[in-house]
Amino acid sequence: MKTRNLIIPILAFLMLSSCGSRKNIIYFQDEPLEGDVTMSEPKQLIYKPDDILTINVAALDPDTVRPFNLSLVSGGTSDIVNARGGLQQQTYLVDYDGNIEFPVLGTLKIAGLTRTELTDMLTERISEYVTDPIVNVRLANFTVTILGEVRNPGTFTIQDERITILEALGLADDLTIFGKRKNVLLVREVDGKKKYAKIDLTTVNVVNSPVYYLQQNDVIYVEPNNAKIRSSTYNQNNSVLISAIGTLTTIVAVFLVK
Repeated sequence: MKTRNLIIPILAFLMLSSCGSRKNIIYFQDEPLEGDVTMSEPKQLIYKPDDILTINVAALDPDTVRPFNLSLVSGGTSDIVNARGGLQQQTYLVDYDGNIEFPVLGTLKIAGLTRTELTDMLTERISEYVTDPIVNVRLANFTVTILGEVRNPGTFTIQDERITILEALGLADDLTIFGKRKNVLLVREVDGKKKYAKIDLTTVNVVNSPVYYLQQNDVIYVEPNNAKIRSSTYNQNNSVLISAIGTLTTIVAVFLVK
């Protein structure tokens, strides 16, 4: 009977500690949610060392751009194929000094450039050899890492060069009810140094944040709320308590049998 009386308050405590209040769970709590909201202006990504780029050059006469495409230089127009049967485009790694080695043009300094700036530079340089070239540049290793109180933590590859923090959290299947929505941490590398920013998802003004749009290699960490911390601490202490009670019960039972 005493054991049953002990279990009831324990279960009640666990239920209370595992539940977050409505205010701590809901996004965009501003009242009223009406009218237009000014959003942060998206900025093009700036290429950095360790970025991996695909660069395709096309023209009306394909033969004229053959020397400017890595895959074509390496093995012709049809012998390099991927698993789907299409041409497998080779990539350019931006080295520690911010350079790539480009066919015909040689060493190019591209760190610090946006896609538009790099496209314009390549188009201008290649135009010295080819009439009306078309240059297409893409970042092949745009990833963001999401950790902490989300349903599906991990590192995600972004297909486009533009994604918001809300879209990224959607890739991680949203926050759990234990995630602190008012204190999401973003870690970003800028000029070789780590920068940190806190984001409040409970206000619509999150779209005005300078880090609303993510950059390559950003890390998002969702901190657990107090309910999760209390629950975790209680579970650890409860395990010790249950073990001690079990041992004590065994000892008492032995003496009673005697």
